[in-house]
Amino acid sequence: MYTPHTARDIEEMLAVVGASTLDELARVPDAVALKVKLDLPQATAELDLLRRFEHLAARDTGIAYRQFLGAGAYNHYIPPVLGALAMRGEFLTAYTPYQAEVSQGSLQAIYEWQTYICLLTGFDIANASVYDGATATAEAAIMAINATGRRTLLVSRAVHPNYRTVLKTYADGLDAAVEEIPDTAGGTTDWPQLAERLAAKDVAAVIVQSPNFFGNVDTPDEAGRQAIKASGALLIGVVAEALSLAVLQPPAHWGADIAVGEAQSFGISLAYGGPYVGFMATTKEHLRRLPGRLAGKSVDAQGRTAYVLTLQAREQHIRREKATSNICTNQAHCALIATMYLAAVGNSGLKAIATENLRRSRQLATAVANVPGFRLAHQAPFFNELVVRVPGRAAGVLAALEAKG
Repeated sequence: MYTPHTARDIEEMLAVVGASTLDELARVPDAVALKVKLDLPQATAELDLLRRFEHLAARDTGIAYRQFLGAGAYNHYIPPVLGALAMRGEFLTAYTPYQAEVSQGSLQAIYEWQTYICLLTGFDIANASVYDGATATAEAAIMAINATGRRTLLVSRAVHPNYRTVLKTYADGLDAAVEEIPDTAGGTTDWPQLAERLAAKDVAAVIVQSPNFFGNVDTPDEAGRQAIKASGALLIGVVAEALSLAVLQPPAHWGADIAVGEAQSFGISLAYGGPYVGFMATTKEHLRRLPGRLAGKSVDAQGRTAYVLTLQAREQHIRREKATSNICTNQAHCALIATMYLAAVGNSGLKAIATENLRRSRQLATAVANVPGFRLAHQAPFFNELVVRVPGRAAGVLAALEAKG
């Protein structure tokens, strides 16, 4: 137990406020005060306590189980160096600093995060991060609404369902309409139907995910890109499995105007679903509509490198109700972990990890296809996830798999 105040400290503080005991500061009414002592066990040695909690934890389903569910949360290997560095007191905060330029180390880390995201997505600008992939998607939709003046959003049904739910929540507050474009039997967006819907030229954004919720590569062909461009809508590319960016074409190269997604794969543990870290990247054209904070690199009066929070006039704490977004903080600590991960594995290491995931997913697909009664649901190219048709009910198969660990 860490007790920061000594008995003498407490006596001195009580003397200042004119009290003799701590009980006088917060009196419990007699009607609700406990009249008997609690029947608590004796103090336990640290090692015994650790073993007790390990015994309790062993009753749960832990990450020692082989996991094949995916769907936006991925149990990738995390190098031990991340825990050793990211938990240091110099870094351990979930906020960008309010007296920003005092914390040059934190700003440099954010700047490096932004640089990595730009390299991976192919865009010019990235922000300091947002809460997760779902909120990044919704924030990008707000950018599109503000850029086009339109209030209709087209989202592929192959986009993660949680992302679509968050998008609808945001849209409801903006009086914007969200229309879903169905996916085909092949497990990708119905691009011809989407192109037909765009003919009305009233759409602010087209939102697609690649790899999509089924794991399939789902990018528009040339006809789809031309239809989106001709309609005046922005194309938002969502990436829920950021590791795919190491081997697949980046969003900027397949026509996206804004890239958003989830970077949990970069060294962040499953952690019961969060906190994770969302990324956003775009072109210089949309820089002033980009929400969240931006770290910039400059020089001071002595010519030394200096990192700053730049373009703050567009943010909520300055523009108030006129700001284009209500997000004014970010998941800086998770972004730091992701940055450390990318620095630790390097360019070739990240590509090797992604390639190994690709190889193993192909190996799994081949093995599954050879099991009687099982077949792959789609034939589209996929990255790290695939949909399997099973005999009977899927719930029964999942229960059998869980029983086998």
